[in-house]
Amino acid sequence: MTQVSQPRRSRILPPSAITPEELNHRREQSDMLAMQCRVVFNRLREQLIETHYNWFIAIDPDSENYLIDPTLIGLSQQIRHSYSDTDVKLTIFRLNDTGTCGRLWV
Repeated sequence: MTQVSQPRRSRILPPSAITPEELNHRREQSDMLAMQCRVVFNRLREQLIETHYNWFIAIDPDSENYLIDPTLIGLSQQIRHSYSDTDVKLTIFRLNDTGTCGRLWV
């Protein structure tokens, strides 16, 4: 009997070239952006939650401009239309009690 060998499966993509220091730096920037946007969100939520409950909101922390839409797809289209020529970082929340866009499993 002959044994049929199977090729060993490997990753499709090469390993990431990002250093741990760069990864930590990116996480810190992301956390800082989230904190800045959360402050603006908490201020806006009180005004908008009554008339736009469960709508999605995207916030630019630098200018404090925001976009709202009842669907995530609609909000994505608004973002592309409004910010197509700039490199801007926004955070998306949901206008509800927690601001969470998805389900949290505990």
